[in-house]
Parts: sequence; C-alpha cells; structure tokens
Amino acid sequence: MSDVNLHQTLYDAMESARPVIGRGNVADYIPALTEVDPHAFGMALATVDGEVYGVGDWEQPFSIQSVSKLFTLALTLSHGPHGDELWKRVGREPSGNRFNSLVQLETEHGIPRNPFINAGAVVVTDRLHTLTGDAAGAVRGFLRTESGNRHLDTDARVAASEALHGHRNAALAHFLASYGNLENPVETVLDHYYAHCSIAASCRDLALAGGFLARHGLRSDGARLLPRSDAKRINAVLLTCGMYDAAGEFAYRVGLPGKSGVGGGILAVIPGRGTLCAWSPALDPAGNSLAAVHALDAFTTMTGWSVF
Repeated sequence: MSDVNLHQTLYDAMESARPVIGRGNVADYIPALTEVDPHAFGMALATVDGEVYGVGDWEQPFSIQSVSKLFTLALTLSHGPHGDELWKRVGREPSGNRFNSLVQLETEHGIPRNPFINAGAVVVTDRLHTLTGDAAGAVRGFLRTESGNRHLDTDARVAASEALHGHRNAALAHFLASYGNLENPVETVLDHYYAHCSIAASCRDLALAGGFLARHGLRSDGARLLPRSDAKRINAVLLTCGMYDAAGEFAYRVGLPGKSGVGGGILAVIPGRGTLCAWSPALDPAGNSLAAVHALDAFTTMTGWSVF
C-alpha cells in the first residue's frame, strides 16, 4: 500500500468507528481517569522501517495503564536466563476471569495464570525490579528512547489516585507475598506497578515503542532487545491473554496480538509490517475500548493485515 493509502486507511478505520465513539464507560475505579473526554479518539501506525501515520487525537497523551505490561514483560525477558526464571512464577494461559480477580490466584496457589492480568503483572514488575533496581524507570526509559519523546513520563496524579484506591491490587500483592511469589517488599512493588501503569503516552509514542515486536525483537536502532523466538512468544501470549477475558473476541475480530489498558488504549502488532495503536476512553464491559476495537477491526479488514 502507498503512503497515501496507509493514511487514508487509518482515516477510513476511524470513520468506521465514529458511530461507537463515546459509547461505553470510562474507567471509574481510578478517579483520575473519569475526567477524560469519552469522545476522544486517536489512531497511529508505525511501520517497521520507522514511518509513522496518524489520525484524530493520535498525538494526545493518555494513561497507558495495562498496555505497560507488555513492556515490563519484554524488558524482563531481555535479561536472558535471569529473565526466563519468571516463567517459574507466572503462567502463560488465558484466565477467563476478570483481570483483577482474587479467586483464581487462591485456587492456583499464588501462581498467576498469565503476565497480563493484574496479579501476573505485579509478579513481572517484581522480577524486573530485582533485575534493574528501578522497574518503572526501566519502562519509562525504554518508551522515551523508542518513541523519541524525552518528555514522556508517569502522571503522578494518576499514580497517586491508583495507589489511594488500589485496595484490590494491594490484596493481590499481599496474597502473592504470602505464597513467597514476591522478591521485593509489597509497597515497593506496588509503587513501581502504579508508576509504569500511570505513564502518559500518545498513540504515536506507543506505536513506535512497540515496534520491536513487529521487527521480531529488534529495537528502532537495529539493536536486538530479544531473540526472535522470545518476540514470537510475547506475541503469542498477547494474542491469547492480552485483552483481559475478551481475548478470543479480539482475535476473532481483529486477528492481531494486542494489549489493552483501561485508559482506553490498545496496542496491536502486525509482525513484519508495523504496530498499530488506537485510543478512545469509553470501555466495553470487559475493560477494552469499544471504539478502538472497532477501528482496529476495520483496519485489518480493509488491509487484510492479520496473523491469520
């Protein structure tokens, strides 16, 4: 497809989603997120060779929330055998339950089902903090470098709001600790977890930062972050577990590995071609952006770009 067609296809995907923009509800369990305009919409595509296209509010920063979890996982696994030890502490299977469920964690003896539900992401954050000494800083630094946006940072107000109202996440973390599945103090792990979830970034920033998964493990400068096999495996876990308990529906409609966040963003990977990010704050009952899913569905339908 030509450059003009790529931009036009993004625009057409946005227009296809327009009737559903604003439908659904913004996340209300984090009070700071309730102030976001539910009718906002942005979408960006970053190709594997560094070209970037965008439509709508594609350069407006938003709270990336659980989209950050794919970066904590990748950075942890980038430490080779030390990173691979993570898989002794977290599984790789879909959960079928709410992303913040306590029930499954108890029945499975403190081993979270996958790295993208909250309990699993807390374990990944813990491991990354052990490996780097600054889990949130590692994520921020990576996003700044790959996006070229040196101003990208944690929104301290959102992080404080999450911490103040994060009783369920605290319960999950203490439960993990009770089973010996945290290496660092609960309070430290939660601080870093909230800090990386509360990073504010735009569709442009995230599309560029996620490019290593489209390039089979290569960063934007050509340096290798991950072996090709690890990039493949992260994409596989994204496809099966990245969209909370609606991963099957997303695979059916969009046909790409993807990770959503309750801030309304979804980052999707087109291996060998590029990375898509769509954002609109109003969520469906599963916690995924209704309009972003619709736009990504339209884009892959128009282009035929999917993993199937």
